[in-house]
Formats: sequence, C-alpha cells, structure tokens
Amino acid sequence: MNATPKGLYEKFTVTRNDGRSAAGEKHNGCQYFVLDLDHDPHALPALAAYAQSCAADYPELAADLRAKVRKAAGIINDFVTVPETTLPNGLVVPSFQVSQFHISKDDDGLPVIDAEREPWVEVDFDDAKIACDNMGGSLIRETQALALAWDIFNVGENWSSGKVGEGTLLQGLRDDDDLEEAPTGMYVHPDHTQRRAFRLSNGGLVYDVAGTVFTWVLDDVQGDEHGLIARPFAEDSPSITTAPPSAKHQGIGWQPAAGTDWSGHALVRGGYWYSGADAGVFGLGSDWPGYRYDSVGFRCTK
Repeated sequence: MNATPKGLYEKFTVTRNDGRSAAGEKHNGCQYFVLDLDHDPHALPALAAYAQSCAADYPELAADLRAKVRKAAGIINDFVTVPETTLPNGLVVPSFQVSQFHISKDDDGLPVIDAEREPWVEVDFDDAKIACDNMGGSLIRETQALALAWDIFNVGENWSSGKVGEGTLLQGLRDDDDLEEAPTGMYVHPDHTQRRAFRLSNGGLVYDVAGTVFTWVLDDVQGDEHGLIARPFAEDSPSITTAPPSAKHQGIGWQPAAGTDWSGHALVRGGYWYSGADAGVFGLGSDWPGYRYDSVGFRCTK
C-alpha cells in the first residue's frame, strides 16, 4: 500500500504491557505515534529530537533512546578501516584507519572520538596535528582524503539514485538555517538528503566527509615538509583530477582550477553546515594555518 498521499491514519493498534490501556484505566484510548526505525528515514531524526527534549525530565530514557540512535546509525565512536584504494591516476593508497567522526575534546581537553560531543573546532592546523599525535595517529593526509572520497564515490548507497554516477553524490549536512555552530554527531537533519553518514566499500560508515565542518588536511601531494601547500596545483595533481570531470555538477564539491597558488596555506576539505552546493567529498579549499575557525575541525588516521 502506498501511504505517500496519506496524512495521519490509523495504521497500528497499541496496547500497553502494564495493562493500563485496558478499559477504565488511565491510558485507555490514548493516542500513539509509531516509528519504524529500520525503514523510515525520518524516524532517527524524530527519536534524536525526542531524546533531547526529554533529557532533563527523563535522563535514563534519553540515554536509552540515544543508544538506539547510535546503534541504528552505525555509530561506533572509533577508527574505521578504509580499504586499499587505487586512484584514477594509478596511485595506490594503502589501507588505513580514519576516525569515524571529527575529533572532539573530552572533559579534560583531550582528543576523543565521541558522537555525543561537538567537533573540536577553533583549532589551528598545528594544534590539530599535535592532537592526532597525542592519539597515536596522524592528521589525515591529502592522499588518504582522496582515497576516502574515491571509495565513497564508488558506492551506490552514497548516490541519490542508489547507482554510482547517476543522480547526485551525497553532500552531507550543508544547508541548515537553524544551526549557529557545529552540531554533535548525534544531530540528524530531518531532510534525509543531508544524511551525514557515508558508506564505504567494505560496509563501514564515516560521518561528515562532506558537510558539518571542514577538515584540516596534511598536504602530501603539493605540500612541504610541514604539510602546507608549497606550489600551485599542477594540471595532473590528483587533488583536482581524482573526481571525474563528468561529475562536476553531481555533488562532488567546489574545487580550484589548475594553476591556483595557495602556497603557505593549509588544505581544508568537505565544506561545513552552510556550504550549500559547494560541499562535497571532493570539495577543496584552503585556510591560513594559524587561524582558528568555528567551521573547521579535523580527523585523525592510523
């Protein structure tokens, strides 16, 4: 049955296990709204919003609901394996692990992967590198960022049509008028086209590869020994040629032209919660490495 043209209608009969929905009891005749967490793309945003609304009065219920959201959304708060990837130019990027979310700060100011915390923003390039070192890893490198984007590009689930190259590649949380700062990893936008999770070819999920916040990237393509951009983008630089030219208007994100010279700057990728059409897994920009922006965070690799 196609329920698309319907509004509210009586689809379920609900009874309470405690018997209080029986005739004469307090909850007899009460109205209920049932959500399908397995198939309805709007259910998780509703559940997350309810958890936030009830947290002060029912903290245990809120915690249980958030646990449901985490499980349904594939949230593991850990590093996810990106398989070995061969880029279109033939460069082989060995398998590596990447933080499932942007790095956050714990109560002691230490780096942590935690979907229930906001991304660590207002952090400069060097401090992001130090934080990753403190986690026993490294700030994500440009070749790794390209491998991650290319793997995502080649998974049908990340396309609006469900097929690689058809429709639009998911661009993440990129157009939210209500946000004034980067949200926690638990925030789910009601528009499912702004889904934050990207599926990898091995089944793993990585969040916010596009959208939510930009990502500082260590440039190992046209960078110097510090990972800063050191020369203009060459015509054949994988930084700007990995995404197929035919996909320019299919959600890959804004990219600079060959010859652009951002020397002395640091690469940033992905876009943020209000980048609009410029957001994308191949979206590429730059920022002065010493600046601290509320829209730029970082992710670590191992």
